Amino acid sequence: MTVKFTQVEQAFLNGKAEIKQNTNIPYVTVDNFPKLGFLTALRFLEWVHDNPKGVISLPTGKTPEYFIVWTVYLLENWDTKKGKEIRAKYGLNLAAKPSLKDLQFVQIDEFYPINSNQHNSFFNYVNNYYFKGFGLNTKNSLLINCDTIPLFEGKHYSEIFPDYRVDLSLRYREPVDQTEFAQQKSIFLIDNWCSEYEAAVRDKGGIGFFLGGIGPDGHIAFNTRGSDHHSSTRLTATNFETQAVAAGDLGGIEVSKNRLVITIGLETITYNPEAVAIIFAAGEAKAPMVKDALECPPSNLYPATVLSKLPNSRFYLTNGAASMLESSVEAYYKDGPWTQEKTDRAIIDLCKKIDKYGHHLTIEDLKNDKYCKLIPGISENTVSSVVKSVLEKIEKGMLAEEDQVYYHTGPHHDDIMLGILPHIHRLMRYESNKSYFSVLTSGFTAVTNKFVINALNDTKNFLDKGLIQMTSFPDFFTSGYKFKRDKDVYHYLIKVASGEPYELKRGLSHRLVRALVEIYGVQSAEELRDQINDILATLRRSYDGEKNPAKIQKLKGMIREFEEELVWAYFGIQTKNVHHLRLGFYTGDIFTEQPKRDRDVEPILEKLREIKPTVISLAFDPEGSGPDTHYKVLQVIADAIRLWEREEDLSKLRIWGYRNVWYRFNPSEANVIVPVSLNAMSVLDNSFTNSYLSQVDASFPSYAHNGKFSELSRKIWVDQLKSIQLLLGKNFFYQHESPRIRATHGLLYFKEMTVEEFLTSARELEKSMEGILD
Repeated sequence: MTVKFTQVEQAFLNGKAEIKQNTNIPYVTVDNFPKLGFLTALRFLEWVHDNPKGVISLPTGKTPEYFIVWTVYLLENWDTKKGKEIRAKYGLNLAAKPSLKDLQFVQIDEFYPINSNQHNSFFNYVNNYYFKGFGLNTKNSLLINCDTIPLFEGKHYSEIFPDYRVDLSLRYREPVDQTEFAQQKSIFLIDNWCSEYEAAVRDKGGIGFFLGGIGPDGHIAFNTRGSDHHSSTRLTATNFETQAVAAGDLGGIEVSKNRLVITIGLETITYNPEAVAIIFAAGEAKAPMVKDALECPPSNLYPATVLSKLPNSRFYLTNGAASMLESSVEAYYKDGPWTQEKTDRAIIDLCKKIDKYGHHLTIEDLKNDKYCKLIPGISENTVSSVVKSVLEKIEKGMLAEEDQVYYHTGPHHDDIMLGILPHIHRLMRYESNKSYFSVLTSGFTAVTNKFVINALNDTKNFLDKGLIQMTSFPDFFTSGYKFKRDKDVYHYLIKVASGEPYELKRGLSHRLVRALVEIYGVQSAEELRDQINDILATLRRSYDGEKNPAKIQKLKGMIREFEEELVWAYFGIQTKNVHHLRLGFYTGDIFTEQPKRDRDVEPILEKLREIKPTVISLAFDPEGSGPDTHYKVLQVIADAIRLWEREEDLSKLRIWGYRNVWYRFNPSEANVIVPVSLNAMSVLDNSFTNSYLSQVDASFPSYAHNGKFSELSRKIWVDQLKSIQLLLGKNFFYQHESPRIRATHGLLYFKEMTVEEFLTSARELEKSMEGILD
C-alpha cells in the first residue's frame, strides 16, 4: 500500500511524502529509544495544533519517558533559537504554538483495586506527568479512580475485597456467603461503571489521538492476546506475560498475578474512524510482536492488528523493533556491500525455515530462497563457507587465554553471570589471569519487602539466641563491622556445601547486621534491635510497590551486593575484586536520572586506571532499548573508555559485548561462540540459586519464563545450539574428536570488538542524548 505521511513524519523519512509499504499498518523507524520519544512528541504537537479540543489517550510506564521530556522541552523552548531550529528541521511548521489546556484526556487503563494516591497507580501517573506536566484540564477528562468507583452499599474496595483479590467467576455463579454476595454486587456495579465510561468516550466522538506501547504478548492497553476486536471498557484479568511486566510496578509477581485491571477496549480505540492511533516500540525484544501486528491479518491473537482498520494508524519503531519486518530483512540484505555475515544469516535462517541440515542443502534450495539467491557467486561452496565461518567462531570461543586482566561489568546484579558465566569460569582456571567485577547500579528495586521482612525477622531471632556473636566484640559497633567480609562469604558457602539451610539464614543475618550498622550508625545490640523493629514497621506499613526510604533502598542494595560477592566467591574471587559502584542516576523512580560525567563516569574511569584491563565485558545494547539502565550504563562505560583512551594506548584492548535474558544475538551477528556443557549449566543454576537469595522466587521474572533467570539463560543457550546443529549436523557434536565439543549441550554468543568498533556503536545513541553527559 502507498502511505501518505505528515510533515513531521516526512522529516524522519528523508522528506518523502509517500512511501509504498508492504505492511497492514504504516510505520516509521528511528535509530534509538530517545529519538522514538522525540518523533512521537513532534507528531503529538502537530496533531494538537489542528485539534486543540481533541480527545487524547496517552500511555503510562517507562516507554513514554522521552515523549514526555521532548513535549515539555518543545513547548518551553518554542520561540528560542534552538526550538525554532528543531521545528524547522523536523517539519513542525505551525502557525502558532499548540495549546494543550483544552484537550480532553481519556485514561487508558488502571490496576484494580489500587489506591489512586499510590505512586504506582496509573491515575497518579497521568496526574503527575500529563495534567501537571502538560497543563491539561481534569474537568475535560475521563479518569479511572478506583477509590470513587461505586461498590455495594457505598463501601470502599478495601472493605469489599480486603485481600485485594476480585473473583470474576462471581459474574456467573451463585455466591456462597454474604461476603461473596457483596463482592458479586460490587462486580456488577463496576461493570456498569465501565459501560458508562465507554459511553462517555463515545459521546465525545471517540478518541482522536491514541498513543500506546505494545506488550510482550502483543497487547495494547490491557487488551491481552485473545481480546475481541469489538471489546469495550471492562474489568478483566491478565495473562502471565502482562503480569510479569506489571510485577515491577506492583512489588512482585505474587501481587500482579492476583490483581485485575480496568482497560478501554480495542473498539474504544478504533471507534473514531479518523483517529490517529500510534503504537511506539523500542528494541529487538519487541520485534516478534511488531511483526505479528503489522504483517498478520486482523486476528484476536494479535490485538494490535485491529488498528489496520484506521487509515491514520501508525507504528513508530526503533530499528531493532522493526528488525523482523520483511522490509527490514530485505533492506539488511540489499543495502550496502555483501558480507560474510549476510551469507551466514541467510544460510542459517534457511536451515530453520525448511528444517534441513546444512550438509543436505542443495543449490536449488539456495536459489529458491528469496535471500540466499542474493549471495554473490552462489555455488556448491557457499554452505561450506558458512560452516567455516561458524567453526572459526567456535574455535575462538574455545581458545585458552593467559596473562589477561578481565574487567567484567554489568548494569544489574546477575547480568554478568547470566550473560557470560561459562566463558568467564573457564578463563578463571588459568591462574595468570586476573578478574575484576563491577556492578554499576545498586539493584535495590529487585528485592521485595517480603524478602527483607523475613530476613530481618530471622536476624532478630539469631540476635535473641546469641547466635551473632560478633555483636559482643568490644569494637564491633565502632569499627569491627567493617572487617571480615570475606569470612562472611566463605562461611556462607561452607554451609552451602554442607547443606545447612538454617546456617545459610544465619550467614545472611551476619551481613545484614554489618549493613545495618553501616547505614544507621547503631552503637549497640539494643539499638540494633530497635532499628530492625523500626524498619519492619516501615515495611509493613508500605503498600506493594511503594518506593522505599533511601536507607532501606541502600539496605536492599547491600543485600544484592552480598549476593554478587557470593557468586564470584564460588570461583575464588575475593570481595576486594567485586566492586559496587552504585551510580547516582539509578534512583528507583519511574524515570531514572540521566548520567552525569563527574558523578557516573568518573568512578568507572578510576577503575580503568587502577585495574588496567586487557578485556572489558559489558551488556551490549547499542540501540538503547529495553530496561533504561542498560543503555545508560552502556553510555557511561563508553564515555569512560573514551576518556581513558586519551591517557593510554588502547589499540590492544578488547571489548566483549554480551547479551543475556533480555536480548539475543543472531549467530551471524556474534563473532564468538562458546560451547556450554551440562556441567556449566549446572554451575550456573547452582551458583544462581545459592547466591542470589532474593531472586530464587523470581518475584520479577522475565515475561518469557515463569521461573528463575538461570533457567531462562539455560533455555536460550539450548535454543542457540539448535540453530547451529541444523547447520553443522548433530553428529558434528557427538562424534567430534574434542571431548569439550562432545559435551556441548548449549551455545553462548557474544561479540568481541576493538575500542574503535565499540565506540562507533555507542556514538549514535550519544548524539541523540546530547548534553546528558555534562
